[in-house]
Amino acid sequence: MRIEAKLAELGLALPAPMQAPPGMRLPFAPARVRGARAYVSGHGPLNADGTLAAPLGKVGADLTVEQGYAAARLTALAILGALKRELGDLDRVTAWLRVFGMVNTAPGFTQTPAVINGFSDLILELYGPEIGAHARSAVGLAELPMSIPVEIEAEVEIAG
Repeated sequence: MRIEAKLAELGLALPAPMQAPPGMRLPFAPARVRGARAYVSGHGPLNADGTLAAPLGKVGADLTVEQGYAAARLTALAILGALKRELGDLDRVTAWLRVFGMVNTAPGFTQTPAVINGFSDLILELYGPEIGAHARSAVGLAELPMSIPVEIEAEVEIAG
């Protein structure tokens, strides 16, 4: 439980599973294991109770880069929560392979890597460079579901 101990040292807690807003149906798994890989569906920033974390909207208009960074960090916690529920132990992650970061951007906003760094920085802090280093994309999109500022999906290698 090394990763969970680090989370506790940092004063961070994993959120409850996402509570879909009324009328929204999410007919897919938050994380799916196949062989030695876990594929994590797109997640957004969550509060401790699983509700969407504010602020919502477009980075570069409604949110600052710093607020976007904080949203990406909360999204990392949401993904870690999904992995914990699927794997039982976050220490089973042996490598972070790929991260796809999407940012809800205002027209002309080009600092998407700085926003998704909120995710990457936390994963590297928790897992270190050997396990936490990952390939990554950080793209800007015109809209994201429910006006979330960040959505991130990932692929990790796991131990049996």
